[in-house]
Amino acid sequence: MGREIKRVSLDFNWPLKKTWGGYLNPNYRQSTDCPACAGSGYSTEAKRLSDLWYGYLPFQPEDRGSVPFEPDNPSVRRLAERNVKRSPRFYGDGEHAIATEARRLCVHFNKAWLYHINQDDVDALISEGRLMDFTHTWSKEDGWEPKDPPNIPTPKEVNEWNIGGMGHDSINQWIVTKAECKRVGIDPTCAGCNGEGTIWASPESKQLCEEWTEVEPPVGEGYQMWETTSEGSPISPVFETPEELARWLVDNNASAFGSETATYEEWLRVCQGGYAPSAVLDEKGLRSGVAL
Repeated sequence: MGREIKRVSLDFNWPLKKTWGGYLNPNYRQSTDCPACAGSGYSTEAKRLSDLWYGYLPFQPEDRGSVPFEPDNPSVRRLAERNVKRSPRFYGDGEHAIATEARRLCVHFNKAWLYHINQDDVDALISEGRLMDFTHTWSKEDGWEPKDPPNIPTPKEVNEWNIGGMGHDSINQWIVTKAECKRVGIDPTCAGCNGEGTIWASPESKQLCEEWTEVEPPVGEGYQMWETTSEGSPISPVFETPEELARWLVDNNASAFGSETATYEEWLRVCQGGYAPSAVLDEKGLRSGVAL
């Protein structure tokens, strides 16, 4: 996920920030959500675990062998300070505002499993190639490379990483839920749809969907910046040179990550190199991949 340069025809004119039609499978229109699981694909128990993960059901950190976050936790404190600094008109300022925000954050974090995973959960995520920020290093030249010697983070490290950065996504949720179901001997998938979440109009319509392949935009001499956090959409017009594209990205305050922008030199490196991840978390904190 990140920002990617595509070489497209100079007259390519797809609307900005709209997913490219060639990346959307039209055959999904021949399916409906499974009524047994409301389209989730989860068994009843897996759905309960998913709800615990997101805090939709009552949860206690101790249930996962974790310790509740307290307002004086350094990671909580840093986040509270950051929030207050960014929005003083909302939070107020000074120590009282920071302490109040830290207490609010603790209430939020202590309500959900995703902030209190245990070693079994960590191991499940690592076995599926997740938690790369802990187990790998990233560089523009080599991409992701395993750390040597290997690094296995503790649950405490992962839980504090989760509250301070990009954190877990829905893929991590499913990996942990599925692993927990396996540990207790429960099927994680819905029997009504075999975990697919969909019911197809016919076997033929399902086959058409499975056989469908993406269609790339028309290739050409132009340079265009795309986001890949969704299926993929352009976030800039098409330009003849990387320099023109980099200048447009700066002049139009294009997003490098969330609300973060980038300098001309940073954008130009991406325009010439082809790709940057959405963000990285290192000793300098969470920052845009464009800024590397």
